[in-house]
Formats: sequence, structure tokens, C-alpha cells
Amino acid sequence: MYKSVVVSVLMLVGYGTVTAQDPQFSQFYAAPLYLNPAFAGSTGQARVGTNYRNQWPAIDANFNTISAFADFYIESKNSGVGMIINKDREGLLGLQSLMVALQYSYELKIVKNLSFRPGFQAGVYNRSINFDRLTFGDQFDPNTGLVVNRSSVDGLNTGQSKFFPDLTMGGLFYSKNGWFGGTASHITQPDQSLVGSPDRLPMKISGHGGWKFYLRPGSMGQGFYSKPRERSITPTFQYRHQGRFDQMDLGVYYTFEPLIIGTWYRGVPFKKVNGIVNNESIVLLIGFTKKGDKDILNIGYSYDYTISKLGPSSGGAHEFSIVYSWSTRDPRKPPKDKLIIPCPDF
Repeated sequence: MYKSVVVSVLMLVGYGTVTAQDPQFSQFYAAPLYLNPAFAGSTGQARVGTNYRNQWPAIDANFNTISAFADFYIESKNSGVGMIINKDREGLLGLQSLMVALQYSYELKIVKNLSFRPGFQAGVYNRSINFDRLTFGDQFDPNTGLVVNRSSVDGLNTGQSKFFPDLTMGGLFYSKNGWFGGTASHITQPDQSLVGSPDRLPMKISGHGGWKFYLRPGSMGQGFYSKPRERSITPTFQYRHQGRFDQMDLGVYYTFEPLIIGTWYRGVPFKKVNGIVNNESIVLLIGFTKKGDKDILNIGYSYDYTISKLGPSSGGAHEFSIVYSWSTRDPRKPPKDKLIIPCPDF
């Protein structure tokens, strides 16, 4: 696999373009603004969060992704606003991508138990690369195989970077128990090429949803101070299509407050890639949630066990998330009759 990665990189450089797909998070509901701009303000509170993913740490062609976001609900306008920052880095060539975006969503009540939230995102990307990590044939001594020339006639300028704007739209239907959303990212398919001919970033289309089955609740404390603890089972899915690539997440969460555990499969077994069945990984999650009177703290860790031909020797993927939300509404005002999206927090 390592050799194929190297060959692929050299081919990309040879063609004069460097291409990449969007990074992904296993805990996609812990990165709600990255998943769909319609989630901006969806908790009815203020919220901040961060996500970190380290994919394939045991090989050179690894990926590190970090994301931070904040969003707020504007009750008087039935609106949500948000901001998100993503940074992604590939280890072999030092290819980096930095994205900063603003989001807006609006809440529409269709009928008593069904609502719809359209969302919009406008952002800017900066991509850069470090070609100094590559070694070319004229840098080697043909007798010893050692590098004797630090510079190459085939050398490419390092520090290449490019800015480009980007637009995303999304929508989300939800009820008391279920939800279904869709997102169209990179609507204008901006040119992301760092060198050579134009290279359009393919539009990414995704769908996501699930249904929460509430079980008999538990309790914490006794008597007057007793508080209910959620018990539920939530099957979920996410499907993504971008360019020639498709990916699906299919799994289930079990909430036994304050603990949440989950497991899901990633892959598209009915669609082959280069003649190989697309089975990528099995994801395992453990999360902790602490709910106060006016705030909620969620902390999660997940591990991707690689089942593709790359194998578990790649190191899989480690992912961490932390999200904190708190109430900003005036307690003197009566609460609005609004639905809360029942999707998981991880």
C-alpha cells in the first residue's frame, strides 16, 4: 500500500495537479456544522466544540484533521448562526487545507410534530503543499543509492498555496423521534489546483438520518431531587458521494446516560473501487455526557478498526470530540414550543 501511495503521488505531480477528497469524521454528529449547515443553532442554545482525527498514524501517508466550531440560536428570529474552522494535513507531501466559514439556518414549523431547517454556508479555503518531501532520480548516486544532491532539476517550488471561495447548502427535516438531512458542498466546484492545469473540487452530496427509540428512563437521585436519565437506542446512517467516490456509515448508538456507546460499519459493499470491494472500517465509540440544569458537556472517543486491504497495521484512526452547550435565553420569557432534533451527540 505504501508503494502505491508513493506512485500515486508521483503521478499526481507528473500530471501537474494535486487532488484530494474532503476529510471525514467518524463522530459525524459531534461535528454537526461540518456535517450540515442546517445544524447551526439547532440545540436552541449556544454551543462550542472541537474535533480531532488522526487517521493511519502508523504509515507515512497519514492524515490529521482538526475542527473547531461555535453556533448560537437567535430565538426572536427563529434562526441559527455559526462559524467553523477546519484544518487538514496529509503526512507524505505536507498537503494542507484550511477552511473558515460562516453559517446561517432558519427554523420552519411545517406541522405540529414536523419541522424543517434550511442552512447555508459561505467560506474560504487555503491549500498549500511542501514539495521538498519528494526525492527525484537525479538526487541519488547510482552506485550507492544515497542522496548526494539536495536540489534537483525536477524540483518544484515549495510553499505553493491557493485561496478560493466555497459555498454549501443543506436542509434538515426532523420530528420528535427521527430526522433526515441532506447537504450539497462545493456547489461552485472551485479550482483547487496548486500547480499546472485547473483541478475542480468535486461537489459532495451527502444524506444522513436516523430514528431514536426511547426506552424506559432511568433516574438519578431520590425523591424531590430525582432526575430522569435517558435510555435509548438510535440507529443512524450517513451516505456521501464525491467525484468517483462513495462512502456509507451505518450503525447504532445506545444511550445509558451518562454513558453512550456506539458501533457502525463504514464502506459500500455493493460498489467496488478498482475491482475491490469497498469495506473500510468498523468504528467503536464511547462517550460521556453530563447534563446540568442549563448546560451540557459531551466528551467522546472513537477508534476505526481498518478492515480494508490496508489492514489494522495502518494504525486505524483515533478520534476525539468535546462539545459544550449552554442556555442563553431570558428565563423570564416563556419557552417557545419547538422541536429538538433527536440525533446523537457523537
